[in-house]
Amino acid sequence: MSLTLSSAAFQHMGMMARRHSCDGADLSPALSWTGVPANAQSLVLIVDDPDAPDPQAPKMIWVHWLLYNLPPQTDQLPEGIAASQLPPGTLQGLNDWRRTGYGGPCPPIGRHRYFHKLFALDARLPDLKNPDKAALERAMQGHILARAELVGLYQRQAGP
Repeated sequence: MSLTLSSAAFQHMGMMARRHSCDGADLSPALSWTGVPANAQSLVLIVDDPDAPDPQAPKMIWVHWLLYNLPPQTDQLPEGIAASQLPPGTLQGLNDWRRTGYGGPCPPIGRHRYFHKLFALDARLPDLKNPDKAALERAMQGHILARAELVGLYQRQAGP
């Protein structure tokens, strides 16, 4: 069985709800997964937007959420999960707002894609002390057993 990632909040390549964005309550979407390899020692979740700042002329990948060392028996994260509710042992990295935790879609222009990427690793990573995405990816090198991806879309509406 392969690793699969899904959400009750949106379908793959479907629109994400306002409540998951900076225009709403900025709640992380509920995520669930199946197919974690039996020999996995930890999971990593990276949520990023490769369309920043403008999908017609992207210049950077904006990081929205970094979680690592999720226990391999974990199979979901509920909507709006707080740091205090994360599974025991889970550590966070810094998003591009330079803080830990989820930061929802807040695109300045156009419809952006939000990649939710789950990785199963053959190791638990050391405490990387609030790493950025590059440091987390370096630590993951050579340890990825499986990966899954779920893409949500979001575009801000004009007006109030």
